[in-house]
Amino acid sequence: MLRDIFIDSFVSEAGEQYDHFALSYEVAGPPLGSAPVVVVNHALTGNSTVTGERGWWSKLISQEGAISPESYTILAFNIPGNGYDGREASDPERFTLKDVARLFILGLERLGLTRVYAIIGASMGGALTWQMAYLQPELAEKIFPIACDYRASDWLLTQTLIQKQILRNSSEPLRDARIHAMSCYRTPQSLNARFMSTRQGTAGQYDVESWLLYHGDALQGRFKLSAYQVMTHLTYSIAVCEEAEELARISSEIHMVSIDSDLLFTHDRAEATYQALSAQRDGVTLETIHSIHGHDAFLMEYEQLNRIILPYFPTRI
Repeated sequence: MLRDIFIDSFVSEAGEQYDHFALSYEVAGPPLGSAPVVVVNHALTGNSTVTGERGWWSKLISQEGAISPESYTILAFNIPGNGYDGREASDPERFTLKDVARLFILGLERLGLTRVYAIIGASMGGALTWQMAYLQPELAEKIFPIACDYRASDWLLTQTLIQKQILRNSSEPLRDARIHAMSCYRTPQSLNARFMSTRQGTAGQYDVESWLLYHGDALQGRFKLSAYQVMTHLTYSIAVCEEAEELARISSEIHMVSIDSDLLFTHDRAEATYQALSAQRDGVTLETIHSIHGHDAFLMEYEQLNRIILPYFPTRI
């Protein structure tokens, strides 16, 4: 069930004052205060429904997955402006990812939580996980930044600029931006292996074109333009710190997960972050999902992801 909590006073990085600011969230599993809390940060087109029949991450967060809602309280906020709670952002660039992290930390405090068992997120949600832990180093016992980076690379900035240009200039901005994004979420090897240059009839569309157009139309049917603009800007604004060594201030166990074929948050960046961090402190791991599917592997390779995550989430603690 979607619920609201209100932050009495908040000043954004841009200096804007917000009073009685609403954050929406969902809780699954045992009530707050009765079990260890796992905070789940959603990705670009995700939301607070992370488990259950409609949960976008239910293959990870379920009785069958690595994180059981029978043993852990699952808490997920909606990123302000994602539209899932019916609220749209009048200015899609009003907040940075750091602002969102600060709002989530204030939301946790309003819920009476000063420490949680774990924070986990993938893609932009993984960057948000880094940011929350960096701002509040003792907030979580463990963090799991998955398929992400602590700072937007030049390659990521390139892709977000292309996305912003499409959103500003296209006659069908959501559809066209999603089609471009899918070419970053998958790899040439993934698409080539799946479609093999096939098409319906000698004059019909190639199957890969039909697939891309389907994803563009599907997002257009379930997502608002303003929400996509918000999320694109937040991805652009990923800037937890200047250097990976600075992440050593986080006191949590840090369990990074990268994808060896990721075109968006490339594996070499994760390896460099791990090397820098593990030279500074203990309690840092890097696991790799091996896949031809690229960035979307965190939503596809559940056998690998569950195997990586499961040891840190015993069913009875």
